[in-house]
Amino acid sequence: MTTLNQYLDAGAAKLPADLVIEHGTLANVDTGEFYPADVAVYQQRIVAVDDDVSAYVGPQTRHIDATGKTLVPGLIDGHIHVECSKLSMTRFAQLAVPHGTTSIVSGLDEYISVIGVQGLDEIFAEIKNLPLKVFWGLPYKTPYTIPKSTIAYNVTAADHEHYLPQENCYGVWETVKEAVATQDPDTLKALELAKRYHKPIFGCSPMTQGRDLNAFLMSGVHIDHESYSHQEFLEKARKGLRVVIRESSVTKFLAENIRALTEGPAGVARHISFCTDDVNARDVLAHGHLDHMVRLAIQAGVAPMTAIQMASLNGAEAYHVDDTVGSIAPGKDADILLVDHPGTFNVETVISRGQLVTENGQPVRTFTPPKRSAALQGQLKHALLTPAEFDYPVAATTGTARVRTIHSVGPFVRKAKDVTLQIRDGRVQPDAAQDVAAVSVIERHGVNQNHARGFISGWSIIHGAIATSAAPDDNNLVVAGIDSADMALAANTLIDCGGGQVVVDHGQVVALLKLPIAGITTDLTPKDLAAKEIELKHAAEQLGSTLPDPLFYLSFLPITAIPDLAITDGGNVDYTQLTYFDPILKISE
Repeated sequence: MTTLNQYLDAGAAKLPADLVIEHGTLANVDTGEFYPADVAVYQQRIVAVDDDVSAYVGPQTRHIDATGKTLVPGLIDGHIHVECSKLSMTRFAQLAVPHGTTSIVSGLDEYISVIGVQGLDEIFAEIKNLPLKVFWGLPYKTPYTIPKSTIAYNVTAADHEHYLPQENCYGVWETVKEAVATQDPDTLKALELAKRYHKPIFGCSPMTQGRDLNAFLMSGVHIDHESYSHQEFLEKARKGLRVVIRESSVTKFLAENIRALTEGPAGVARHISFCTDDVNARDVLAHGHLDHMVRLAIQAGVAPMTAIQMASLNGAEAYHVDDTVGSIAPGKDADILLVDHPGTFNVETVISRGQLVTENGQPVRTFTPPKRSAALQGQLKHALLTPAEFDYPVAATTGTARVRTIHSVGPFVRKAKDVTLQIRDGRVQPDAAQDVAAVSVIERHGVNQNHARGFISGWSIIHGAIATSAAPDDNNLVVAGIDSADMALAANTLIDCGGGQVVVDHGQVVALLKLPIAGITTDLTPKDLAAKEIELKHAAEQLGSTLPDPLFYLSFLPITAIPDLAITDGGNVDYTQLTYFDPILKISE
C-alpha cells in the first residue's frame, strides 16, 4: 500500500513516475480551458500536470505520446442500476470502461433484493479488481414499491445506522418522492442519518414541481435524476438541486432536458451531470455509454468543454467525490482519456486507476470474472407451475368482464385502459384482437409464494409468452402472454435454469438467456449477451410484439413509481393512489 509520504515525494519528483503522458492538450474542467500539458502518474494517482514533466521520468517510466489528442478526465455515470444491463460487474466494466466511463454511482439495489446487503461483500471484492470505481449509495429503503412487494431483504433505518458511517457508503440511493411525501418512518430516519454523517441524498422525483417539489426538497435531497420536461428540469436546478440528465437504452430524455441549458440560462450548466440509469449491452456496443451522451449534448448545441464538465467534474461535485475524481489534477486518481477532438469526442485510449485499459482503440487489459460462490448462484425458489395457475378465475362461468388493463404508452408511462373480455369456463380470457395479454408476477425468493395476475395492453402479442426473472426493483418472476400453457412453460424454464429471460411459442422455447448470477446477471461477454438480447427481441417480435424492447418493458412492469399503473407479486397497483386495485371492474353474465 502506497503511503502518504511516498505520494508527497512523488509529487516533488523525488520518486519517478510510473507513467507519463506527453504532448497532449489538456481539457481543464476546473477552469474551462484547453492548453498543452503533460501528466505524470505514480501508483494510480496524478502527481504532476505541467508543460514539462521530464523531472518525473525514471528508467522504468512508461511513456504515452498524446500528440494531437485531448486529455479528458474519466467519465462519471451519476446513476446506474448495473444489474439491469444483465452483465456482472466484471463484464459491465469490460463494456463501459473502453467508452471512457471510469466511475459510476450505484445502489447495487437489484443484488440487494436477492442476496441482501451483506451479500454485497462478494460484489465489492469483485469491484476492487476492476478498472472501474463504484461509488455506492445504500438504498433509502427496500423494497421501493408502494404498496410493499416481496424481496429477499428489506433495507431499514437500522441498515443506515450501520452502513452510512462507513467509508465505502457515499450517500442515500434512489430516495423516491412518495416515500418522503408519506413520511415513511424508515425513510425519514435514513435522511436524518445522512445529514448527521454529511452524506448526500440521491433523489428520484419524476414530474415533480411547485409545492410538491418544495416539500420534497425539505427532506435534504441533493441530487435528482428524473425529469420529464426541460421546464421541470430547470425548476429543480433553480431550486438548488444537482440535476442529472438520463439517457438510458429505452428512456431517452437528453434531447428534452438539455433544452433547460440551450434555451435557458447559461449558469444552469454547473448543475447538470449525466447518467444512463439502465442500459443494455447491444445499445452500448452500437452507440457508446457516457461518451455517447457527451456527443449528443454537443450535437444539441452545448459547447464541448461544458459537455465534458457535465460528464466529469459536475457529477463528482454533486456526489461529493471531487476530491478523488472528476478532473485531471495532482492528487486525483489517474482516470484519464485520450480523445480525438473535443468536438467529435471519440475515446481512443483509456487509463483508469493509472492502468491502461485500451490504447488507440484496442483492448490491452483482459477481464476475467471471479469464481462465483454458491450464495450468488441463481435460484428461483418456487415449485413448477401448471397452466391453470396462469388463468384469471372469476365466479361467473360465462359472460363478459369489464377489465382494467395496464396499458404501456411508453417504457416509463403506463395508463389505465378498460376493455371487455370474454369469460370461458370461469376464467377471463386474454384477447389478442383487442391487444390484451395476461400477466403474472410470481414471488421467487421463497418468502410467501405470492402469485398476482392481471392484464396488459399496448404490446400487440398475438400468441406465445415471454418471461423474465430480472425485473427491478424486486426481481420476482414476471410472465406475460396469450396462452396459459406457454406462460407455464416460460416460467418453468426459468425456474429450472435458475433465472433468465425466455420467449416461448406453441409449446416450444424459441429463445433463452440464462442469468445464473442471483437470477439477474451473467458472466457472458458483452458481445455474446448482445447477441442473446437480439435473439430474444426478434423472438418476441415473432409473437407479434411491436414494442422497441419487449423484455425490457416486461422487466419494468413491477416498478410502481412509473406512472400510473404497475403489477407486483402483491397485486395490481394504482400508484396515483398508492394502493392495489382489482382489474375486474364488472362481471356481466
